[in-house]
Amino acid sequence: MRAGVLLALAVGLAGCSVANDVADQLARDRAKSVVNGVVADQLPGVDVAPVTDCIIDAASASEILDIAAASATGVTDSTVSKVLTIAQRPDSVDCIAKAALGKFL
Repeated sequence: MRAGVLLALAVGLAGCSVANDVADQLARDRAKSVVNGVVADQLPGVDVAPVTDCIIDAASASEILDIAAASATGVTDSTVSKVLTIAQRPDSVDCIAKAALGKFL
């Protein structure tokens, strides 16, 4: 009996993990579309894809959700400010520099 309950719990938790992974990826994809637009507007001429990846990787889960929401509600000054603030973090700056230098090395 206990083994059956434990197995059911394990299967249920595994299902939650998969659902969380899907939700996380969806939010990241939505946030990337918003960040791509912000980067293109604020930094014309820059290859947005690697910069966006660096910003998304440096963002917290709650920041990603806030930015992703802008894909439905529209990008505001607050959204732009949040993206630019994340872009100025040391992890973001380091990542962006490495991505830019990687093209020349």
